[in-house]
Amino acid sequence: MLKNAQQSELMQLQPTILRFTQMLSAVLQLDAEVVDADLVRIAGTGPYSKFFGKKLNTSSRIFRYILETHKEKVVVKSRTDPLCEGCSNKGTCRETAFLGVPIMVDDRCIGVISLVAFTEESRERIKENVQLFSDYIQHISQIVVTKVLASDNEHDDGLDEVFTSLIENMDQGVLVLDGNSRVKYGNQQALNNLNIEREELSHLEVNIKPLSFHNNELKGHQQHIISLGERQELVVGQFHDARGHQLFLMAFHQPNKSFAINEPQPQFTSVIGDCKKMRQLKTLISRIASSPSSVLINGESGTGKEVIAHAVHDLSTRSDKPFIAINCAAIPDQLLESELFGYVKGAFTGASTKGKTGLILAANKGTLFLDEIGDMSMTLQAKLLRVLEEREVMPIGSNTSIPIDIRIVSATNRNFAEMIASNKFREDLYYRLNVIPIHLPPLKERDGDVELLVQFFLDIHTRKIGVSYPGITTEAMARLNAYHWPGNVRELSNLIEYLVNVVPEGDTIDVDLLPPYFEQSKTEHHAESINADDCAMSLEEMEKIRIEEAINRLSNRKLVADELGIGIATLYRKIKKYGLSVNSH
Repeated sequence: MLKNAQQSELMQLQPTILRFTQMLSAVLQLDAEVVDADLVRIAGTGPYSKFFGKKLNTSSRIFRYILETHKEKVVVKSRTDPLCEGCSNKGTCRETAFLGVPIMVDDRCIGVISLVAFTEESRERIKENVQLFSDYIQHISQIVVTKVLASDNEHDDGLDEVFTSLIENMDQGVLVLDGNSRVKYGNQQALNNLNIEREELSHLEVNIKPLSFHNNELKGHQQHIISLGERQELVVGQFHDARGHQLFLMAFHQPNKSFAINEPQPQFTSVIGDCKKMRQLKTLISRIASSPSSVLINGESGTGKEVIAHAVHDLSTRSDKPFIAINCAAIPDQLLESELFGYVKGAFTGASTKGKTGLILAANKGTLFLDEIGDMSMTLQAKLLRVLEEREVMPIGSNTSIPIDIRIVSATNRNFAEMIASNKFREDLYYRLNVIPIHLPPLKERDGDVELLVQFFLDIHTRKIGVSYPGITTEAMARLNAYHWPGNVRELSNLIEYLVNVVPEGDTIDVDLLPPYFEQSKTEHHAESINADDCAMSLEEMEKIRIEEAINRLSNRKLVADELGIGIATLYRKIKKYGLSVNSH
C-alpha cells in the first residue's frame, strides 16, 4: 500500500491531515496533534505546529501505549498518570490534559489523533466532554482511514471529503468562505439557522459583517448580520482562519431575529424598543429633532432619559456640534453654578487664575442636557430662566454677557405640579422648559422590549468585557419578561453585565444564574394566562421522557440523536442536564 518506502501511510496524506488538524483544533478550541506508527509528527497546532516529519524524542510514552494497545487514552491530570512515571519531560511538561484515539486500519494501528490542553480552562473542557470528544475523533479517524485506503485520490478531493465530513457532523452551524469572503459551503445546521436550502446558497449573494465594528477586535462569539440577497439575519458567531479559507462558526444559541430591508428610516441606534409606546416616541423624536424648542423628558429613574436626549441631538441639525450633559442632582449648588455659567479669573476665593468656560457656553451651537433639573435650586432656576429668555450668558464675576445659541433638553422624574404648588420650582421656567414634552414609559409598560434590550446589552457587555456572546435560554428570558423592573432599563443593563461576568465560558445564561428574586416573578405576571415557566417545565419533562425512551430502545447514541433530530453534542448536553444513564455505545 505504501507509495514510498520512506513515508508512512499518514505522511503520504500529510497536507490533507495538516489542514484537517487545524480545522479540528479551531472547531473544538483545543490544540491537536497527529503522529504515525513510527511516532513521526504528521500534523499539529499550537506548540506542536513545528518539526513535521520528525520523530518525537519526548512525551512519547502515551503515544506508544495507544499504538501498542490499540486503545484510547485519557489523562485529565497530567504528571500523576502511571504512564507519566519515568518520563524525562515530566518536570517541564506544560500539558494539563490529553485525549488520544488510535487510527485503525483493519487490525493495525497506523497512528494517533490527540487533543491536548495547556490551561486549566481547556483541561476542564476535555474533562467534561471526554465521551463526546472521543466519539467525535473516532468518527473523524475513520474518515482518515478511508483516505488511506483510497490514497490514489487527489489531495484536493481528500480535503473536500474530510473537511465536509468534519463540519457536517458538527452540532453548530458552519459556513465556509473562500479567499474573496464569498460563502462557498454551509453545513445543515447553518442552513437551518439561516432558513435556506442548500441549492439556494450557490446562487445567492451572501455577505457577513459584524453588528459592531468593535467585534473585529475581540475573540469569541459576537453578533453578525448575514445578508442573503435581500434578506438579512442576525447571527451569533466567530471567524477562524484555515489556510486560505475562513470558517464562520455559529454559536449554539441564536437570537432568531431577522432584519427586514425597508425604506430609509431615522437612525435610532441607541434607542432600543419596538413596542407601541416606543414606536410613537421615535416618531415624535424624528418630527421635533430639528426644532430649536426646548424639550422636557419625564420618566422614572433608570428609564434612559439621557439616551433619548442624545437621540434628539443626533437627529438634529446640531448633531455635529457639542452635546453637553450635566446631572443637576449630583453636584452641590455652588459648584453647579460655576459649572453652568463659568467664571472669570479672581471671581471668588479659590477660583482658577485662568477663569473657566461654563457648560452653557461650551454647548454653544449644540445641545445642553440638564438631567434631574427638578433638583436645581430656586436661585439657579432664576439665572437659567434669564439665559433662556435673553439667549445670553454672563460668567460669574463678569459684567459682559455673551450671546449663545443652544438647545435645552432637560429631564426629571419629579412631579412638577406638586413642586410648583409648594414653591419648589418656578412656574415660568417650567413653561420655558416644557415646550415639547416627552414621556418615557417605564420598562414594565414596554411589552416585548425586554428581549430586544437583553440582546442589545449582551452585545454591549460582551464587547466591553471581551468575552464570548453567551445567549440566554427560553426559560430565563421568560423570567426576565415576567419581572416588574423597578429599576427600569438601568437595572436590566446592570443585571446583564453581571450575568455576562458569571456565566461559564461556552454556556448559555439559564435561570440558575438569575438572582433569587426572579423566582417570584413566575407567579406575578399575567395571572390570567398560562404561566410561561410552567410551560417550559412541562416541555422539559416531555423532552426528558422522550430522550430516555429513545436511549432505552435504540442501540447507540448516534441513532438516538438522528431520531430526535438533534446533533450528537446536543444529545450529550441534554443527557447531562437530565442526569440520564447511558449504557449503550
